[in-house]
Amino acid sequence: MAVQIPIDRLRTLVLFVFPALGGLLFGFDIGASSSALPILETVSTSGVSWGQFSVLIAGIVTSASLFGALLGSLAAFLLEDRAGRKAELLFAAGFYGVGAVLSTAAQNVPMLVLGKLIYGLGIAFALHAAPAYLAEMGHPKIRGLLIGLKEVFIGIGIELGLLVGLPCLNIVGGWRIVFGVALVPAMIMGTGMAFLPESPRWLLLAGKPERAKAALVWARGRAAQDTAVVEKEFDDITSMSSDLNEVRGLFFIFQRRFLRQLGVGLSLMFFQQVTGQPSVLYYATKMFEKAGLRMGAEASGIAGVLGAFKLAMTCVAVMTVDSAGRRPLLLFGVAGMCFSALLVGVASLISYGSMAVTYISIVGLFGFIGSYQMSFGPISWIMVGEVFPLAVRGPAIALATLTNFGTNFVVALVLPSIQKVFGLGWLYVGFALMTAVSWVVIYFIVPETKGRTLEEIEAVLLGKTVPKAPKLAKDSGEV
Repeated sequence: MAVQIPIDRLRTLVLFVFPALGGLLFGFDIGASSSALPILETVSTSGVSWGQFSVLIAGIVTSASLFGALLGSLAAFLLEDRAGRKAELLFAAGFYGVGAVLSTAAQNVPMLVLGKLIYGLGIAFALHAAPAYLAEMGHPKIRGLLIGLKEVFIGIGIELGLLVGLPCLNIVGGWRIVFGVALVPAMIMGTGMAFLPESPRWLLLAGKPERAKAALVWARGRAAQDTAVVEKEFDDITSMSSDLNEVRGLFFIFQRRFLRQLGVGLSLMFFQQVTGQPSVLYYATKMFEKAGLRMGAEASGIAGVLGAFKLAMTCVAVMTVDSAGRRPLLLFGVAGMCFSALLVGVASLISYGSMAVTYISIVGLFGFIGSYQMSFGPISWIMVGEVFPLAVRGPAIALATLTNFGTNFVVALVLPSIQKVFGLGWLYVGFALMTAVSWVVIYFIVPETKGRTLEEIEAVLLGKTVPKAPKLAKDSGEV
């Protein structure tokens, strides 16, 4: 009879919350920067002695955390797997805290930029370690939900950053309050992670099997009272660990046997950025202006509506990803992105000055954002935490994170010029073409991973014999 693995809900919640705060703090930076910049740019509210806050300085401050995330992703790649998931999440909490303090106490622009850059290092380590930690610690039945909820926390962080900024708009030096709020969740994250165990799979990678088993017992909580549960799961993990004794180096992940997994993870990160969604909100403002909405107080309301819509659609995705599956949501969502982008592009090319066409464009915009949040938004990060074998999971996720931030940086740099040369309509047609290409790539190379243990996924992608996984019991609520 197959061994059942119940879910200890309380233990699962504890394991999830503290790594997920790393995602919340990433989102908070986006919302807080949007809230703080108007305060800094207004002479009467900035409360600074370093003079006018120019457009150039605003751009540098805004992009500093992204540049820090790029540097942090490169550092995580060079570290390979030497630090461990827990240590990296502690690093992230520390960088978040130091970055928040420096940004809040900044007496000049270089100090503010330094604070944002250090904060960006926290973003990189959090987004690198959290998917691996949640994937390796989580129950296979709800692994997608756990990693996906981290993306929900990013959306909550964005909304929190915007909400914190609203009462500070007319306070002299209110931007210091906005940036300083991040210190509280950073301290909670660091304190919580200090008491959580290291990932059992990373401990096996580090040659510490006894500690690995103890960590697995802790993670399974009351379910571990049945020792057969832990023994079976631990045996399944160690049965796929033949690669762990090999001598690894910086380029170990580029061996031929790992190329398919790299292709899946890196392509999802690449297409997540180049299909346009991270930059599309910039152009949303122009559509709302065409619709007759005033930019000012109404702009904050629009941002709030869009943020709430993004969050709601992300919740729909993460609540269904473990039942509907990764592939169907990706294929359906990306198809929706393609149709919506084409709708906006064609409408803009036909008659962007027409009010009816403008409203059609707004509908297309919401369709594009909603489809993205049902697909690329959460599922790319879920699969990045799942598809890489344990032997290369750390550096491979780091490379995927580097691809994500690097592509984001390049897209943000060149997109305004492309829009200026070709116009908004052709820009969205370009997004539609890129989403069509990404749909084809997903169809041919992205596997379904729902309900499988990490070891089963690894076996399938490496062409090995799939170990017999323990039967996944339905959560009765008793454990």
